[in-house]
Amino acid sequence: MRRSIRISSGAAEDAALNEHLMEVATAAQAYGEQALEATRAVVYADGAFDAHLAHQHQRALHGLAWIATTVAAVASAADWAHRLAAARGLSSINQLVLRVGVGEYLEQLCGGIPMGAHEIFRPHELALEQAALAFRSNASVTWWMRHGNTPETRAALMTALLAGEEVSEDLSDADLNMVRDQFRRFAAQRVEPHAQRWHLADELIPDEIVQAMADLGVFGVCIAQEYGGLGLGKLAMCVVTEELSRAWIAAGSLGTRSEIAGELIALAGTPEQKSHWLPLIASGAVLPTAVFTEPDTGSDLGALRTRAWQAEDGSWRLEGNKTWITHASRSDLMTVLARSDPDAKAYAGLSMFLAAKPRGTAQDDFPAQGMSGGEIPVLGYRGMKEYEIAFADFAISADGLLGGVQGQGFKQLMQTFEGARVQTAARAVGVAWKAYQLGLRYAQDRRQFGIAIVGFPRVADKLAMMLAETVLARELTYFAASEKDKGYRCDVEAGMAKLLAARVAWCNADASLQIHGGNGYALEFEISRVLCDARILNIFEGAAEIQAQVIGRGLLARA
Repeated sequence: MRRSIRISSGAAEDAALNEHLMEVATAAQAYGEQALEATRAVVYADGAFDAHLAHQHQRALHGLAWIATTVAAVASAADWAHRLAAARGLSSINQLVLRVGVGEYLEQLCGGIPMGAHEIFRPHELALEQAALAFRSNASVTWWMRHGNTPETRAALMTALLAGEEVSEDLSDADLNMVRDQFRRFAAQRVEPHAQRWHLADELIPDEIVQAMADLGVFGVCIAQEYGGLGLGKLAMCVVTEELSRAWIAAGSLGTRSEIAGELIALAGTPEQKSHWLPLIASGAVLPTAVFTEPDTGSDLGALRTRAWQAEDGSWRLEGNKTWITHASRSDLMTVLARSDPDAKAYAGLSMFLAAKPRGTAQDDFPAQGMSGGEIPVLGYRGMKEYEIAFADFAISADGLLGGVQGQGFKQLMQTFEGARVQTAARAVGVAWKAYQLGLRYAQDRRQFGIAIVGFPRVADKLAMMLAETVLARELTYFAASEKDKGYRCDVEAGMAKLLAARVAWCNADASLQIHGGNGYALEFEISRVLCDARILNIFEGAAEIQAQVIGRGLLARA
């Protein structure tokens, strides 16, 4: 692993915690290496990865992914503690968050990790019983379990919260802190007060909000300054996305398609494609949409059947069907993955196209010749709408082939998945924050049997875990973004961030609705929207099972 854990003590009262946390992170990483070797033993044959064995032992491969993700979350928490201790010392509330979050994840590593609601992966499934016992018996791990996620620690965390203490959000970067403040104010003033009404009415995000986001630079955060973007990198993109998603996931998601299109063009486009499209995307004058998924293929992109061919006049033509296309009507540019070589098998025949289209209207979603479609009604994740699209001799300009080369579409797309998945993790962190904040506010306001329900231990326990897990998911997401900004390949790290953050967002939303009781089931309460929004995070940009497969395969390939 590239990560090294270096925990130094800050104030005297931090010394014991930092000492144990350093040892815990190191021990967790060693346990993760044992899991890797154990997985290799069941999915390798003759010293090489065996796809048949990996399919047969898919649960073991995915269990490895969850173990590694949990280990990475512990390591990210240790990095966070190091930064805080080095800067100004660990405040009591930050220590309590670490104790609850890291303590819980150590228990999961030793006892069982929830891969899903009914899927707990336990050490014995990879013959790790003895390794788990040895891990648990490590003196620092034992200390952390005894003093980590205990009823007393959770109660102390809630006492600190209710006394007005705040968990650190400092990024040790004045510019990034300013970005967070700016977008938090915008989201609180322009988006949050109206999000529930827009959701219930199933309305598109108003054009004036889209324009205001464009004016703030949302669509060009990662686009180079020479093309009119902000050129700030993936960590800044995470901060922007997190703050917007905290108000409403639709606002946080609006920039995703610009992120994908911008990165596709920046990495693989011709000079002419870059100079034409990137300034338009960065300014928000052009809103892109990603057109990849087909009705019967899902994540199996190698089975795509939408066909592209070149006509006599040099233009490209499209024929086929696409589905789950977000914001398709209001978009101006489609990044379309299609099969341009029908004789090439699987991914080899796929090419990426930049297809301009007229923006839809309230009267006509798709006023383009050769293109039709309809809306897919959905539970949540509204504000942009989902569509099915059919192409019938739809024309793309002659220079619409990305990079001017055929057969590179899948490879080009894979280069953008890291950034897209990191951004999805940031969306999940924002949703997790929103669910926690709604639950805390309701628990403080709602009185039963003469006291506010935040005083009930099981309500307080839920809130303490929601906060701690959100911080750990946030730090893992920031780590993945930072690795990307350094130029490292981070497909595994991006997958881990999305895998964990999506689980945390859903668990937070579910727990927050439980705190609301019957009121949470009523449409007038915001948590009903947040629950529906959170559910999509484990599905799009690669379902949790796909993420686990990518992580597991990636870890084995790196070893």
